[in-house]
Amino acid sequence: MVQTDNRAATRPVLEINDLKTYFFLEKSTVRALDGVNLSLQPGETLGLVGESGCGKSIMAMSVMRLFPSPPGRIVNGQIRLVRRDQKVVDIAELDARGSEMRSIRGGEVAIVFQEPMTSLNPLRTIGDQIAEGVRVHMKVNHKQALDRALEMLTKVQMSAPAQRLHEYPHQLSGGMRQRAMIALAMACNPSILIADEPTTALDVTVQSQILDLMRQLQVDFNSSIILITHNLGVVSQMAQRVAVMYLGKIVEQAETHALFHQPLHPYTEGLLNSVPVLGRKSKQVLVPIKGMVPSPTEIISGCPFAPRCPHVMSICQEQQPQLREVHPGHLASCWLYEK
Repeated sequence: MVQTDNRAATRPVLEINDLKTYFFLEKSTVRALDGVNLSLQPGETLGLVGESGCGKSIMAMSVMRLFPSPPGRIVNGQIRLVRRDQKVVDIAELDARGSEMRSIRGGEVAIVFQEPMTSLNPLRTIGDQIAEGVRVHMKVNHKQALDRALEMLTKVQMSAPAQRLHEYPHQLSGGMRQRAMIALAMACNPSILIADEPTTALDVTVQSQILDLMRQLQVDFNSSIILITHNLGVVSQMAQRVAVMYLGKIVEQAETHALFHQPLHPYTEGLLNSVPVLGRKSKQVLVPIKGMVPSPTEIISGCPFAPRCPHVMSICQEQQPQLREVHPGHLASCWLYEK
């Protein structure tokens, strides 16, 4: 379990306020993010967890401004980024194809996807793909960019890095491709790395190596990480804080130790009860969360988790609770804790 980080709160490097990202389809509107509030501290790893379809990846795509538009659009909220020169910009207001957003994307905020084969260009060598970003963001010549690519492949502990520099993605194993993606993402010293399910397609041994690598690179580059995953075990190893998402909203947020040992929201409790925990002496019975996640096209007047909640009350079906601080640093969106 990750130890609680007791450093004094500093200015967030990323601050998301009331973010709403909707997809306007022909016959319906998908409210993928519906009022998200989140912050990321310098050097921190923030875990973002929840079931498939809760909005985790759209959160990443919104920060990177990579979702398809149309039909997607940020309809409300702020994504405030502190840039290297300490200038604060609102990513939500930038032109997704404009020069300022292009300088941020890959230069100051980078992303590692779940499946690198869909992210790496199969027609270009690994070295050329890393070097391209280096040339654009670091303003160096081709040889200097290739030297940086080789340096990064060495730093991510790629076997025979000088050889891999000239190989194509299909010539690498899954673990090697993920290392190449991490090298590409970190080549320009980003202040924020978004890792979207970075170990899901890997076996357990390689998964552990990738997580160790991300930890070491975070120290080396002093980067902040948003780790998006459904794997609670990975979060417990990596994150100082955890935010739990459900149907486009943050329903609970706390330091990792507090969230795992004293979950407040019934949904978080359900997630923890539905996965096995190594080391428990008593026989563990896994309890699945009943019901299905509502469609993000539905307009829900009450708490979106109410139809599945074992503690549901009449007010839960009538009004949506607000995310509020229940204990110091521990926030939950639940009527159980409203006075």
